[in-house]
Amino acid sequence: MNRIWTSLLAASLMSLSLNAHAATLLVGSYTDGASQGIYRYRFDSKTGHIDPTPLQVVKSVSPSWLVLSADQRQLFAVNETPGGQVSSFSVSAKGEIKPLNQVASQGDEPTHASLSRDQRYLFVANYAVKPEPGSSLVVIPVARDGKLKPVVQHARHQASGINPERQASAHVHSLVLSADGRHLYASDLGADKVFIYRYDGASADHPLTPAIPASVELPPGSGPRHLLFDAKGRHAYLTLEMSAEVVMFDVQDGNLVERQRLPLTERQQAAAKAAGGLHLSADGRFLYVSNRGTSNEIVAFSVGMQDGQLKFLQRRPVEGDHPREFALDPSDNFLLVANQKSNQIVVIRRDPRSGELGETVQTLKQDAPSDLKFIE
Repeated sequence: MNRIWTSLLAASLMSLSLNAHAATLLVGSYTDGASQGIYRYRFDSKTGHIDPTPLQVVKSVSPSWLVLSADQRQLFAVNETPGGQVSSFSVSAKGEIKPLNQVASQGDEPTHASLSRDQRYLFVANYAVKPEPGSSLVVIPVARDGKLKPVVQHARHQASGINPERQASAHVHSLVLSADGRHLYASDLGADKVFIYRYDGASADHPLTPAIPASVELPPGSGPRHLLFDAKGRHAYLTLEMSAEVVMFDVQDGNLVERQRLPLTERQQAAAKAAGGLHLSADGRFLYVSNRGTSNEIVAFSVGMQDGQLKFLQRRPVEGDHPREFALDPSDNFLLVANQKSNQIVVIRRDPRSGELGETVQTLKQDAPSDLKFIE
């Protein structure tokens, strides 16, 4: 009898040990090829390995960007197609994903979305490749059960026109809320501006109004893409896609005051300049930025803990093509890269003390990955 109890106890302790290192990885993708939509994998944060057999595959058309609710029980995805859609899903305690509903984004090629801090609204960026009907920012109410309601507000911007091929019209690329949730920032690649809106959750049909000042200008032809705030909301970081630069701002009463602008590459060819995502380490000491095109690398910076300024640390190849997005795992010991055009997810070991990226732990075949999110 004692042997039986000992065996059961050992099995239980082993299970707890395994679960302690387990995390759930969600992968959004483009479905022009073999991909079927959203993939759910088991990730071991001790070894850095993704179990190659998906726990679940959720069929959805080009769910290129994923958003989790604060409690991680709801999932939203933009369906990046002409005549875009936005999809809502429930997430069970075991991580199982079930579709709830879908609404029109009332624009083409939505590329990004974010949730208000009160979880009442989803803000969606319709990038829109073609000038007509053009790019827009839309506001979609979220019901208590996670289902989406029709769009209640639109906003459009004026393009800079500096680059006749890529900036003939506006292209809202991302929508990010301030740390306190009071402002929404729209990075518009076509306008060379970050537009700033005040958020009022009490307004049922018009929660966004232009702030004062209403925008921050970036260099002509630079193409703002993704914005990120530090944990305290004192500093912000922005990628300029077309010029392949990263900008550091001080945040003052909702406004962004530029303090620093650094290149991601010394190459001057346009093909080498395609800045993408950016993420801070959990302790805020390091910033990582992707640069796609012919560069295909992650550029690491150390972050000044008092002034937020950046100092170049490392340049690390992604060992693939077109790192559209990447993510740090919950342990902060690994950085995962979604190489869209080479159809792979690359897991790279990270030193939390030095911030440096080390060896490649795993390369997982995955068709056209575009976004990575963890459920903890």
